[in-house]
Amino acid sequence: MVPQVLILGTGIAGLSCALKFAGKHPAIRVTLLAKERADEGSTRYAQGGIASVWSKQDSFEEHQKDTLAAGAGLCRAEIVNICVGEGPDRIRELIDWGVQFTKKGFDPAEEFDLHREGGHSRRRILHADDLTGLEIERALLEQVRRHPQIEILENHIAIDLVTEGKVFKRWRKPERCLGAYALDSSTGKIRTIAADITVLATGGAGKVYLYTSNPDVSTGDGIAMAHRAGAQVANLEFMQFHPTCLYHPSAKTFLISEALRGEGAVLRNLSGEAFMSRYHELSDLAPRDIVARAIDSEMKRTGDRHVWLDATPIPEGAKKFPNIFEMCRSLGIEPTKHPIPVVPAAHYMCGGVLANENGESTLPGLYAIGEVACTGLHGANRLASNSLLEAVVFSNRVVLHAAGLIEQIIGGKVPQAQPLPIPEWDPGRAVPLEEQIDIAANWFELRTLMWNYVGIVRGDRRLERARRRLDLLREEVNTYYWNYLLTRDLIELRNLLTVADLIVQCALQRKESRGLHFTVDYPNRDDAKFSGDTVIAGPKA
Repeated sequence: MVPQVLILGTGIAGLSCALKFAGKHPAIRVTLLAKERADEGSTRYAQGGIASVWSKQDSFEEHQKDTLAAGAGLCRAEIVNICVGEGPDRIRELIDWGVQFTKKGFDPAEEFDLHREGGHSRRRILHADDLTGLEIERALLEQVRRHPQIEILENHIAIDLVTEGKVFKRWRKPERCLGAYALDSSTGKIRTIAADITVLATGGAGKVYLYTSNPDVSTGDGIAMAHRAGAQVANLEFMQFHPTCLYHPSAKTFLISEALRGEGAVLRNLSGEAFMSRYHELSDLAPRDIVARAIDSEMKRTGDRHVWLDATPIPEGAKKFPNIFEMCRSLGIEPTKHPIPVVPAAHYMCGGVLANENGESTLPGLYAIGEVACTGLHGANRLASNSLLEAVVFSNRVVLHAAGLIEQIIGGKVPQAQPLPIPEWDPGRAVPLEEQIDIAANWFELRTLMWNYVGIVRGDRRLERARRRLDLLREEVNTYYWNYLLTRDLIELRNLLTVADLIVQCALQRKESRGLHFTVDYPNRDDAKFSGDTVIAGPKA
């Protein structure tokens, strides 16, 4: 018997999970789905680095404490301990796979150069200059492409998960995930991919907002599919807005790493005032949610469209952050002499598909790792550079947890998913969509209303207005979905609408301000009536 593993996503979570599964047993076959090229996704754009206890001046206790403090009382302590404790071993594996982190000097024996970012009490961010994600993606993808047990399907977007409930018309009981339907964007054909184990590593949902640091592939596909299949999702009200994205019409999604502030860069309003000390005792090294709200407040107070990030105090800034400085210079900005214009933008989803310490979702056979998952590590606000750490820790734990099932399948002791009578995709009477203008218009309207009504600062009136408009948009998109042949744009729009609705539902449930969720109707954190996670079950039949 040949165990079949399907992994949706080719970032750090998906690639490391594939390598781990393929290395577990020579009989395992792994299929990796990539929406575009295999190297396109949020991982490659991660500038800052990966957090882990590496220095002798650091400790697990300090890393845990910093993570819990950033999470605003919503982190799961046992998950924090797992990630922090297992971090150094996962870093060593990345190094063994060929990731080249920046050293202090040119000697290969030198120690790694460690950055410090907002919310961290110590220098513990391993990085590859300011292109850490690109280096990790390069090394892992190189390993994956060479592995004979791993197949990468590029330009394939998953449409929906297949469950036993759908196969046998048991709509009220999904029972188990059996794989997924996927559209080959290059041919328009839809494939049925059966799997014994399905892993969501689809990343976040930044494209649900008008301004985001995320690439175009970040459309919340995994969260939407899992919800429709019956899995629980949680804490989607906690969208992290990165404080400093480059404000320029030619680079609206280019991220200016938080590490610049860790090295001495200062936020200033357009009058030149360094304003962060008025908002937090840590000033420019405050947690991201506080910095983003401070910038938002300054912009609303002054009417300015951006603030400045003054990087001139950084010694050898161009050497430490060559990619960022090069990008700025290409746009006519000289960071060694002049400040950089920046604005907040949607960056990281701290909620997601509810997953336990082994990456298991509430739907058997379905795992979730990386940004798509809500493990409890980030709580109400992610500590900088903990995301890449979470991805590699839980990709490893998924494989360890699934090892028993893999052995049973190989030994013929349990039935495989593949022989089950999974029906092929039925397009019904759908016809080709002749014009894309309605899809584009709905996409823009969705992202605009989410930015205006469900953004950095919220309120019940705005949330209710967003919900009513989302209901109307969903009716229109459902009409497209059932009457026209599927395209990638239509699939993504459907998923973004699902995620937007879930974000609004979660935001309306939380009657307090905590971490990344700030509402003018409940401006204070309410520990007395604290209700924990906001969990939403799959849709009823």
